[in-house]
Amino acid sequence: MKKIVLVSSTFRKRGNSEILADEFEKGALEGGNQVKRINLRDIELKFCIGCLSCLKTGKCVQKDSVNALLEDVAQADILVFATPVYYYEMSGQMKTFLDRLNPLYGRDNAFKEVYLIATSAEDDKHAMDGAIKGLQGWIDCFDGVRFKKVIYGTGLEKTGEAQGSKAAKEAYEVGKSI
Repeated sequence: MKKIVLVSSTFRKRGNSEILADEFEKGALEGGNQVKRINLRDIELKFCIGCLSCLKTGKCVQKDSVNALLEDVAQADILVFATPVYYYEMSGQMKTFLDRLNPLYGRDNAFKEVYLIATSAEDDKHAMDGAIKGLQGWIDCFDGVRFKKVIYGTGLEKTGEAQGSKAAKEAYEVGKSI
């Protein structure tokens, strides 16, 4: 059994990236894994102020929901981030959350694998390149952590269009295979 933290960064309920995240979670649970789901729309999330106090104290000076989630993220075997792609990049909410995970920098965290679920209206996988590069930059700050896989939900323009899609089936299968 693996401990998985799945972060959904969309604010759109039943949006395409959320549908793929749901499928991944369903597969992971059926595969006998434990999943902690974090929907960023449901938490209070402030911006990092760059004070770096977290590197001394292990927690953030900001008073919001993030400090309560740090240990869940640190103790996960696998991290999964789901995001809609806006202007060829991850959502601002996802980037803000990654920045706020700075207290984990320099620690011996359990997570060693990271997955990305990304959706876009564009039908070209290259629409995800910015999101992939941004997440890879975050991953590169953690020793021994690798980018395991990207699940591409391309050509999904309308809300809910991911339901029953090839990407939804892939998300489920990848989740189940962990």
